[in-house]
Amino acid sequence: MNFTGGLISNMYFYTMRWANSKIGFDDRWMMLIGILLYTFLIPIIFFGSKVHESPEEAWISSGIMLVITSSIWFSSRAIMIWSRRRYPSLSMMKKRLVVQTALILFCAVLINNLLAPVFKHVCMAMLDEGPGYHSDMTFASNAATIFCTLLVVSVYEVIYFMNELRKSVEEKEMLKRESLQAQLEALKTQVNPHFLFNNLNTLSAVIPDNPRQAIDFVQQLSRVYRHILEVKNEQSILLKEELEVLQAYAFLLKTRFGDNLDISIRVTEEKLQQKIVPLSLQILMENAIKHNIVSSAKPLRIDVYTENGHLIVSNNLQKKNQALESTGIGLDNIRNRYLLLGSRPIEVEEGPSSFTVSIPLIGN
Repeated sequence: MNFTGGLISNMYFYTMRWANSKIGFDDRWMMLIGILLYTFLIPIIFFGSKVHESPEEAWISSGIMLVITSSIWFSSRAIMIWSRRRYPSLSMMKKRLVVQTALILFCAVLINNLLAPVFKHVCMAMLDEGPGYHSDMTFASNAATIFCTLLVVSVYEVIYFMNELRKSVEEKEMLKRESLQAQLEALKTQVNPHFLFNNLNTLSAVIPDNPRQAIDFVQQLSRVYRHILEVKNEQSILLKEELEVLQAYAFLLKTRFGDNLDISIRVTEEKLQQKIVPLSLQILMENAIKHNIVSSAKPLRIDVYTENGHLIVSNNLQKKNQALESTGIGLDNIRNRYLLLGSRPIEVEEGPSSFTVSIPLIGN
């Protein structure tokens, strides 16, 4: 009783919700065209000329088919919505299809066998003879009903499956992006402890010998860290802003390494209004310092320039012998942030004497 009552009470509500998520698409046009096609084609394909003995009988037969086809279609649609709500998970699909198919075919045959004889008697009362519906047509009528119903349900199932597959892919992608976003937020709020430690050591060495330079050093250090705090929630910033902070960062490095480090920045004016992921240049320059020898015997040169819609950061390769512990902020950070933006990937090229990273510039 609960099953039957629930199914009947919800049938109208489910049927009239055209954009129901359990249907997967707005099927009004499909229903209109499908019902009309079945109304006129089923008598011709399955019953030949028996239902077309006269124009008047043809119109009555079409009316009968229209009512029967509409009733079966609407009831099948309601059962599909109910079954998809009742068995929503992928693991229950087999059970859902079995229950759904059994209910739909039962209702379709029931409707056909109840309505067809009723309309036959109505037509016989209107005409001297009914519109060609005889008892020997019962088997053919039920066969046509089952075949056409299964065909329509199959179309609905294919569309529903494709939509569910698409939604599943989109949900997984969204979860992946959210997870990536959370990781990147954590990465962007990190400060390399080695960088801070080294700069404090540099500052303590500069203060006794050159107080004026020490003041400039503190101001530039403050500028770098203020920038980190300001852009931690930004996905991209103007290249002009990033380069301004890079100048402050380069000042800190030059104070520390002196002539052992040569930093060249050559960016054309028209590229300054394009965008880049924040802190990427600082990360790349920090990596170059961390993994290469910087000494008077082997000076390190870092070049920053634009080429073919990319910002290039290149340094001469002179790797340190000892492996340094990674702080978790590096090329993967930049690569993942560009992936998050859906932009072109970064390109990394390591040659025998140079290491080059090409970062795509993001248009306004």
